[in-house]
Amino acid sequence: MLPMPGAPTTSWSSYRARIQAAVEGADLRVCIAFWLFGLINNIFYVIILSAALDLVGPAIPKATVLLASIIPGLATKIIVPYIIHLVPYSLRVLIFAALSTCGMLVVALSPSGADPTSVSSKIAGIVLANISSGAGEVNFLALTHFYGTQSLAAWGSGTGAAGLIGAGAYALATTVIGFSVHATLLASTVIPLGMLISFFGLLPLGPLRTTGAQTSKYIRIAGDEDIASDDNDNNPPKPPASSPNATAAYPPHTTAPNPRPSTKQPPPSSAPNSSAPAPS
Repeated sequence: MLPMPGAPTTSWSSYRARIQAAVEGADLRVCIAFWLFGLINNIFYVIILSAALDLVGPAIPKATVLLASIIPGLATKIIVPYIIHLVPYSLRVLIFAALSTCGMLVVALSPSGADPTSVSSKIAGIVLANISSGAGEVNFLALTHFYGTQSLAAWGSGTGAAGLIGAGAYALATTVIGFSVHATLLASTVIPLGMLISFFGLLPLGPLRTTGAQTSKYIRIAGDEDIASDDNDNNPPKPPASSPNATAAYPPHTTAPNPRPSTKQPPPSSAPNSSAPAPS
């Protein structure tokens, strides 16, 4: 953790030391791969919001595009964690790339205008792209478990860069270079290839394969009731002291201890006093 700015112990050397300790031993391939995962997984959301006015026109509320981007992704993040473990990681990445590519193709190839048919097809493409983004976020955050905290930091950095790069690239292509909206969106359909290259070509899959080869089973943890029943089994109940039937409380394989016979002898009877006067 970096020191607080303005603290008496704050200095550039302390910042450098903390940063060097944080990045020491980090795998560069893992960091780049997860940075690209975060960037590509979130960049379509930014591009679609940047093109909202150009997609639906001024007559339709821009909140339509925003809701079409948020609601499918939120629903995906709620449902997917319960079923995503049934699909291997490699197949997941292929599905995410296919969904995002198809979604952007539908948006880019939809006819211009604000008629209901055109808007409906664009909304359908936006929904597909954001389903891929929501499921991809669940997947890649789970994937960081196998690659340590540096992968999580790189993922977060990539998601933050998606906002700057996505909006900047769209503005650069449509205003400076002069591409049309449809040409810009069509060119963005090649971006998911970077996700495939990062996963299958850049990311070391050794930790993932090693863990996948091991069979994991759930282990039932004993609760308080189980512990109490085990204690009762190991400690048989003792007979009450006032019970006349002491042997009834002992298990069948044991018997009540017999009391030791008393060795105390009764005192001898006193002899007649010989000094007593004889009767006359």
